[in-house]
Amino acid sequence: MFCTHCGKEVNDDAVVCVHCGCAVKSNGTVGKSGKSKMVAGLLGIFLGNIGVNEFYMGNIAGGILSIIFCWTGIPAIVGLVKGITYLCETDEQFESRFNK
Repeated sequence: MFCTHCGKEVNDDAVVCVHCGCAVKSNGTVGKSGKSKMVAGLLGIFLGNIGVNEFYMGNIAGGILSIIFCWTGIPAIVGLVKGITYLCETDEQFESRFNK
């Protein structure tokens, strides 16, 4: 198989790519370890009102804005939509958007 990060060939039983150090996924693809789609989605759905999902995804400004405006309920709606969006994406789409 080939590493999706550096494009070099890796052994089928490898745990990490020997060329770039990216972790091998359980389905046999290689990519950088990073944010979990499931965690991001659930944080958005359940804790999006206070911006926990924004902090988890690395958007500090968005998290602070969510805390400031949490009394309006708008961050809860945004967090719910983002959480559902994260969960509905394929693993490849999520990886390409957030785990570069």
